[in-house]
Amino acid sequence: MNVLQVLSLSLLAAGTFFLLVGSLGILRLPDFFSRTHATGKSDTLGLMLALAGLAIHEGFTINSAKLLAAVVFVALTNPVGTHALVRAAYRSGLRPWLVGEPPSDGPTEDRETASAPDAGEEGSA
Repeated sequence: MNVLQVLSLSLLAAGTFFLLVGSLGILRLPDFFSRTHATGKSDTLGLMLALAGLAIHEGFTINSAKLLAAVVFVALTNPVGTHALVRAAYRSGLRPWLVGEPPSDGPTEDRETASAPDAGEEGSA
C-alpha cells in the first residue's frame, strides 16, 4: 500500500465513524434540537471526510474534481440548512428540552408567550 491509499482509507474510515456517530445521536438524544445538532455537525464532517477520501482514491481526474466540488457544496449548504430547520422549529413554538422536564417533540401550547417577535416584526414608526 502506498501513502495515498493509506490516506484515502483513513479518511473513509473517519468519515464512516462520524456518520455512525450522527446516526446514534438521532436515536439516543432526547429532543429535536439535540438530534439536529448531532446530525448537523457529525454528518457534515463525516460526508466531507468520506468524499475527500474517495477523491484521493480516484487520483487526479475529473471525477476527483467533482467529488471535491461536492465537499465544498456540503460544507456550505449543510450547516445553513440545519440552521434554517432549527430556526423554523423554534419560531413555530418548539422549545429545547431542559433538565427536569420530560422531553417533548410537540410545539408548546401557549404560542403567544412562547414566541417573541423579531425586531423587524415590531410596529412601524
